[in-house]
Amino acid sequence: MITLSTLMEQTSQLSLSGFKESLLFQSEDTKYQSLSFEERLYHLFEAEINQRQDKRIKRMLTLAKLKDSSASLDQIQYHAKRKLDKSQILSLANCEFINKFQNILLTGATGTGKSFLAQAIARRAISLGYSAKYYRVITLLEEIKMARLDGSYTKTLAKISKFKLLLLDDFGVTPLKGDEINDLFEIIEERTLNGSIIITAQLPIKEWYAYLGNETIADAMMDRLIHTAHKIELSGPSMRELLANS
Repeated sequence: MITLSTLMEQTSQLSLSGFKESLLFQSEDTKYQSLSFEERLYHLFEAEINQRQDKRIKRMLTLAKLKDSSASLDQIQYHAKRKLDKSQILSLANCEFINKFQNILLTGATGTGKSFLAQAIARRAISLGYSAKYYRVITLLEEIKMARLDGSYTKTLAKISKFKLLLLDDFGVTPLKGDEINDLFEIIEERTLNGSIIITAQLPIKEWYAYLGNETIADAMMDRLIHTAHKIELSGPSMRELLANS
C-alpha cells in the first residue's frame, strides 16, 4: 500500500522540496479532495516551480552584491523637483532594454538617488531572471588591476561577462590612471553584444570625454555607450534630506 510517508520519502530522494511541502499541505486541507487528480498534480508542480524560482532569485541577489538589496521600483518617489519621468521608468521595468543590449546612464548631484534607482532596476531585472552585478567603478578597476598582477585577468573578465546586467556606480569620482581607461573600455566593449550597463555619475554626460582624457578611447567608449542608452538626469534636493524631513 502506498502511503503518504512513502510519497514524502520519494520527494526527498528527488529533492522536490516544494512538491513535498505542497503534498503535505494538500493532505491536511480537505478542500483539495474535491479537485481532480490533474488539478492536484498541477498545484504540486506549481509549488515546486515557484520554490525553485525563489531560490534562484535569492542566489542571484547574493551574487549581485547590491548595496541595497531591498531597493525597489515601487519605492521610487516622483517629486516634481526630481524631474523623473515615471513613464520612462515604467518602460524600463520590463527590462527589455537588456534583451536589446541597451544601456542606462544616470546622472545627477550627490544624494539625488542615482544609485538607489540603478539598484531598483537591477533588482527588478533579477526578479525577471536576468543576472546582475554591482560594482563601484573604483572597486572594479582595482579588482581588474589585481587580476593582471596574479595572472587571472582573462578569467576575471570572463566572470564579469557572465552577468547580463552590470552596474557601474560612481563613475567619474576619481581620476583614471595607468591602464584603468583601457580596462574600463574592455568592460564596456564586451557588453556591446553580451549585455547591458547601468552607469551612475555626478558628472554630466557632456563632461565624460574630458574626464576620460584619451581622445581615441573616449570616442570609442562613448560611441558604445551613448547610442544605445536611456539617459536619466536626476535633479532636485538630496533624497536623504527629503526623507529625513518627511
